[in-house]
Amino acid sequence: MNEENKPNTGLTRIVKAAGYSVQGLRAAFAHEAAFRQEVLLCVIFIPLAVFVADSPLERVVLIALTLLVLVVELLNSAVEALVDRVGTEHHELSGRAKDMGSAAVLVCLCVWAYAWIEISIN
Repeated sequence: MNEENKPNTGLTRIVKAAGYSVQGLRAAFAHEAAFRQEVLLCVIFIPLAVFVADSPLERVVLIALTLLVLVVELLNSAVEALVDRVGTEHHELSGRAKDMGSAAVLVCLCVWAYAWIEISIN
C-alpha cells in the first residue's frame, strides 16, 4: 500500500474527523435556518440551566436535552440533504423520510420543553 492510500490512524484520524465535524457544523449554520434558531436556543437556555436547576442532575438533564435538539436537527438536515441529492422530483418515500426527520425534531423539542417546564416549576 503506498502513502497516498494509507488509512489514517491515531491522532491524524482524530484531527481529520474533528475537521469534518467542524465543516458539518459550519454547513448547518450557513444553510439551515432551523439550526441557527436552535443554536440561539442553546445560547439562551444552557446558561439559564445553571440558575433553574436545583441539582447537578437537573442541570445535566436540561443541558443534555438542549444539546440533543441540535443533534436531532443535524441528523434531520443530513437526511434532507441526502434526499435532495438523490432527486428533486416528488417521491412518496422522499417525502416520508423528510417528514419523519421533522417529526423527530418535534418529538425532541416536546421532550425538551417538558423537562424545562417540569424542572422550572419544581
